[in-house]
Amino acid sequence: MPAPASPSSAVVLRDLTFEWPDGTPALTGLDGTFGTGRTGLVGDNGSGKSTLLRLVAGLLAPTGGSIEVTGDVGHLSQTVTLGAAASVADLLGVAAPLAGLRAIEGGDADPAHFEAVGDDWDVEARAVAALDELGLPTDLDRRVGTLSGGETMLVAVTGLRLRRAGVTLLDEPTNNLDRRTRARLADLVDGWPGTLVVVSHDVELLDRMDATAELHANRLTAFGGGFTAWREHLAAEQDAAAQAARTAEQRLKVEQRQRVEAETKLARRERAARKAAGSLPRIVAGKRANAAQVSAGVLRGNLDDKVEAARAALDAAEARVRDDEHIRLDLPDPGVARSRRLAELGDPASPVVVQGPERVALVGGNGVGKTRLLRRLVGDPAEQGPGDGPRARLLTDRYAVLPQRLDDLDESLGALDNVRAVAPGTDPGVVRGQLARMLLRGASVDRPVATLSGGERFRVSLARLLLADPPAQLLVLDEPTNNLDLTSVTQLVDALATYRGALLVVSHDHDFLARLGVDVVLELTREGRLVRRGSLAEVEG
Repeated sequence: MPAPASPSSAVVLRDLTFEWPDGTPALTGLDGTFGTGRTGLVGDNGSGKSTLLRLVAGLLAPTGGSIEVTGDVGHLSQTVTLGAAASVADLLGVAAPLAGLRAIEGGDADPAHFEAVGDDWDVEARAVAALDELGLPTDLDRRVGTLSGGETMLVAVTGLRLRRAGVTLLDEPTNNLDRRTRARLADLVDGWPGTLVVVSHDVELLDRMDATAELHANRLTAFGGGFTAWREHLAAEQDAAAQAARTAEQRLKVEQRQRVEAETKLARRERAARKAAGSLPRIVAGKRANAAQVSAGVLRGNLDDKVEAARAALDAAEARVRDDEHIRLDLPDPGVARSRRLAELGDPASPVVVQGPERVALVGGNGVGKTRLLRRLVGDPAEQGPGDGPRARLLTDRYAVLPQRLDDLDESLGALDNVRAVAPGTDPGVVRGQLARMLLRGASVDRPVATLSGGERFRVSLARLLLADPPAQLLVLDEPTNNLDLTSVTQLVDALATYRGALLVVSHDHDFLARLGVDVVLELTREGRLVRRGSLAEVEG
């Protein structure tokens, strides 16, 4: 039975179950609560965190069980950056009252406009002030597609902050944010009104939370503290569980050995009894034989019970030891010579050349144009021509791009068909096997991409990048660690470390870049200059 909700519980889950339309279970019989205050929701990719938030927000309907929420709900989706056609006002959630206010100011007295505005007559001034305070563009009519990914994310979070919902759910809010902007987000989070639940792989943000909740194997468990303290607690718990499993395994071996030894002793007794029975009357010998059989049966039963009890104890102990799965990648060798020139960036008179198996990091603050430069490099028609910023030129036709917005996918198709589009000659069974190594299995590879979580979408995009035939000589990665749990980031680093082609990586995660072992660091400044730095430590943004 689920534990009763406490008076401070803002969200209560009772026997919550959700299945996708094809019958694939996402959550089964989940019980738990989110208390008031700030909670970091953690769990490996594919555990159901984004699905749970969408259920709490009312964007999905439970297949079974119930969700009780105290107050209204605000929700930040991982895919917020995909709405490129929306306006900043839309992203802030103030488009309706703003339109009503402007209509009234223009002389339109339609009652519907007054209803839209309500009591929010200073909506435009408040919205502009909130954006200005964070150093964000204050044009409320500007299209989201003209913002950087980091700016888009922070505008959306600002809108939720302005809304002051009873319960706010943030799904990976630090995606695409540079270090300065992450600090601004942290300030917003510190003073957040109402209940806040944050899904993130950003340790610094998670350590600011009042509590940590983990979604693992269809169980939601709570811990009273930040992420680092929770991880230390989990590590100690797992060490104890592993020791208990080793002890239980040794106990089972002892009981099994004693069972074998007892059987050997019983066999010897039976042989000795048969030999002695020849000198005894038949009736006496029969009674002794029957008594011996009963005694042996009781002994065997007792020993079998001990073996089964020890086996059950081992099973229970092993069940507490985790065997988590993570992405396992094995990248093909594109056969790139060390002197092979693959791309040029910057001033055409003295460009930076990407060649051979180099790892090049392109860094800089939000909004300076890093993604725009990558688009220019790969020939996006919208970024060609004499616009501002450095030039870029490809010197190979064998390249692959992982876009920041993950908008390279056909939303109506599943993972399998999206990958086969770039590897049409590869057997579908082989593609399924490779997708399984990326934790995309069974019916999930056929489910439309539009229904997938941010982490699952990332893996589909990454699969298109890595499983293309022929393999790319240059991988262009725009914020590749977005939506990845910490262990999957490690797996990605390990895989890319064995890749023999060139990497051009945009990332605000300097720890990831350092672990990747970048050879060249290029900083794009706010003045639009491309500057070669000696190390990541020299980068300001």
